[in-house]
Amino acid sequence: MSKPIRSHAIALVLGVIAAGAGAQEAVVLDPADLHQPLARSWPTYSGDYSGRRYSALTQIDRASVRHLTLAWTARMNATVRGGAAGGVSASPTARGIVTIQGGEGSGDVPPQSPNIKGAVLQVDGVLYVTAPDHVWALDPRDGTELWHYFWKTRGGTHIANRGAALWRNALLFETPDNYLVSLDARTGKELWHMPLASFEEQYFSTMAPIVIGDRVLVGTGNDSDMPGFLQAFDPATGTLFWRFYTTPQQPGDPGLDTWPNLEAARHGGGQVWLPGAYDPETDLYIFGTGNPTPGYTGVARPGDNLFTCSLLAVKVATGKLAWYFQTSPHDTHDWDSAQTPILIDGVIDGKPRKLVSTAARNGYFFTLDRVTGEHLVTQPFGRTMNWSLGVRPSGSPEPNPAKEATIPGSLVSPIEGGVVNWQPPAFNPEYGLFYSHENNGFNIVYLTDPDPRGSMGLGGKRVAIVGFDGNAIQAIDYRTGKAAWRHEWPGGGGVGAGMLATASGLLFTGDGNGNLVALDGKTGAFLWHSRIGNISNGPQTWELDGRQHLLVAVNDMLYDFVLY
Repeated sequence: MSKPIRSHAIALVLGVIAAGAGAQEAVVLDPADLHQPLARSWPTYSGDYSGRRYSALTQIDRASVRHLTLAWTARMNATVRGGAAGGVSASPTARGIVTIQGGEGSGDVPPQSPNIKGAVLQVDGVLYVTAPDHVWALDPRDGTELWHYFWKTRGGTHIANRGAALWRNALLFETPDNYLVSLDARTGKELWHMPLASFEEQYFSTMAPIVIGDRVLVGTGNDSDMPGFLQAFDPATGTLFWRFYTTPQQPGDPGLDTWPNLEAARHGGGQVWLPGAYDPETDLYIFGTGNPTPGYTGVARPGDNLFTCSLLAVKVATGKLAWYFQTSPHDTHDWDSAQTPILIDGVIDGKPRKLVSTAARNGYFFTLDRVTGEHLVTQPFGRTMNWSLGVRPSGSPEPNPAKEATIPGSLVSPIEGGVVNWQPPAFNPEYGLFYSHENNGFNIVYLTDPDPRGSMGLGGKRVAIVGFDGNAIQAIDYRTGKAAWRHEWPGGGGVGAGMLATASGLLFTGDGNGNLVALDGKTGAFLWHSRIGNISNGPQTWELDGRQHLLVAVNDMLYDFVLY
């Protein structure tokens, strides 16, 4: 039996002191370890670089899953303890934990109720949990809090935080007011923070950073009229290595001919909301981009508007674009293509191929060659889509201009939230199945300001939901894009939670009706459920002290399950 985590944490702190005297300092996570397949820990957003969210653990299987039992729960406490911040003051907890504070704000923005909408890391016997402005370290055996860090924000959009990243002994995360912050992962003490984007230009940052060797990749976002970009920093110092803009910024930039002029492209959107996937063999980081701006009034930006709503492959060493594929040309419905893609080593037409697949918000499923970007599969997986005139020879859908927002209103499917949204999919390589939710329905989209100057960002429209056609879960064959099996959620549930697949053939997700569910990944048969509330992130699993754990979040609560 391992020692209690509190003793382990104290030992780590003493190790830091000893390191100052010349002793060897223990490393929480070596960047080289991120190249290993997902198994006993959960060290990065998707578990590993592939985006598959596929764990090699098999202790919980088809037979034993019915014996899953709740081990502990923990509510994330946003109270600032041991001092004043944002008008809040409190005493330390009985265990003596004092909130570590940082930030550039004045302290007049009160702490918000935390909502866990991202990955929880588990490395070296510690859980790392994030919400906007907050980071907690917990004991994964019982949920006991080890330390709490609070960022005094300047304000901004606090929609979500998708998780943190680990580099050696540093824990890195983004803040809503656009800072990359580095903490000592063992103590929560701040090491440094660096600005990511302009707060005054209404950027806000939510993405979980991704560590690749001596780079940490971060994205940021903007719902106004500014360009999106991906950045690479030195995780040791915060020094910027490169910045890659997702729309043309200079004369002669690739894709400029898909915009009416350079000024439109420079304000064209294409935000980087979510982590991508990384292929070590090619050094390509493959990620999705958001919608163009103005989001709903396309008259001022005729053309395909590259590289918005696209899958992009960028060289990590240089930040240079290797290839692109646009999933939604000239988007006019805020159908971001920012979903995390999945890397697949598969077979197409009898030949081994290095592939990447994505289920896009616009209701289409795509498979590409991840080395070259060659298009291989385009297939609709939403059941009510009516926005497209068909598929181009390139594999990109052809938008129907009649489905743009109009003054009398246009009947459009999918709904503006998409057939899928940010929730992470999963992939089982044994079955060759890509798992995704499916949300079906219709909107009427009204144009309220035909002048694009009055409809920047996501303005200038009104949306009325007029029809619902059921939600489902699909297991998609990556080779064809067609469903191997599909189950509709009763009562209109689904889409709120991400997916987790395991080598024991299980698939975990939330049903949108308050249940955490386990299914047979091969057949879709329902095997187990627990009614804990609507899941707000993707289920995760790891092994500790010889036991496999299953962890999920419901808003500000964590629920940990084990076999008994």
